[in-house]
Amino acid sequence: MSNDKKIVLSGIRATGNLHLGNYYGALSKFVRMQDDFDCRFFIADLHALTTHPDPKALHENVKHILAEYLAAGLDPEKNILYVQSDVPEISEMYLLMNMHAGIGELMRTASFKDKARKALGISAGPAAGEEEIEKEIIGNQSGKSVNAGLLTYPTLMAVDILIHKADFVPVGKDQEQHLELTRRFGRRFNSFYGTEYFHDPVNFNFGGQPVKVPGLDGSGKMGKSEGNCIYLIDDEKTLRKKVMRAVTDAGPTEPGSTPTEPIANLFTLMELVSEPSTVDFFKKAYADCSIRYGDMKKQLAEDILKVTLPIRERVLEIREDDDYLSRVVRRGAEQARDIAADTLRDVREIMGIRKF
Repeated sequence: MSNDKKIVLSGIRATGNLHLGNYYGALSKFVRMQDDFDCRFFIADLHALTTHPDPKALHENVKHILAEYLAAGLDPEKNILYVQSDVPEISEMYLLMNMHAGIGELMRTASFKDKARKALGISAGPAAGEEEIEKEIIGNQSGKSVNAGLLTYPTLMAVDILIHKADFVPVGKDQEQHLELTRRFGRRFNSFYGTEYFHDPVNFNFGGQPVKVPGLDGSGKMGKSEGNCIYLIDDEKTLRKKVMRAVTDAGPTEPGSTPTEPIANLFTLMELVSEPSTVDFFKKAYADCSIRYGDMKKQLAEDILKVTLPIRERVLEIREDDDYLSRVVRRGAEQARDIAADTLRDVREIMGIRKF
């Protein structure tokens, strides 16, 4: 890796298969970046532990996401590809950084409040919910609980970034608060110990507007927990069925109508995978009220398959090659550990944890 290249870091939680949103929102862009940046991409299995996954499923998820990274075009000769738990220095620095993270600021993060509400069965609005969460956590009598790993999730994310001294961290809008906390923790560390050791990582701007890949349920974005995904591993029959079941409406009743959200979502997907002439054809059909949603969905499914089927074939091939996968993660772990060990040694020294 060239030292004069800017460092890019990103990770994906090991919680299931990657979907079209992951591909267009991140993975395809990572492939384009790998020649111009010093890229480190990891599989976040420690982060996944906050939801207490089945151990066998966790291991399979790690293996599968690694195969999807490789199948999508990430080259282990150009990038550092590693599994988070293969770098124990991360866990130690996570402990040290927690000494400078406040309980209050962690409890106020949007992701913690949302996930804590779900875990505790709280359905109240944001203002009331915050007080109820604190009451449930501090004096819980219901048998329900929120684990400390969920609370300190932003600290672990900060360590993932700071231990590499990353310059750029591509994150979506829902992760921007965590990136700001990373900068805050780094600055606090610097201020407390009178050093300029950590610098501020920033979100990576790929140019243009960020890609928001909509789901098939008529609203929101594509996401694993929403159950509205097209997975890169979906077979042809499954994918066609999902697309044909996508939410639509009764159709335009007046020429020049503005598409409703479900139809706008289908056009957004089509703009990602189809030829411009195809998109124009269906937009004109919508505008003059002659559009047939069934035909549009069939074309959309065909165009998505052109993207996903080659990736699916490579994923299935790579997953069967355990020796290759092992070589990739062993090499990645060695590279990541060398970097992490240097940072951890410096952090221990700065904090006064020194050998006699």
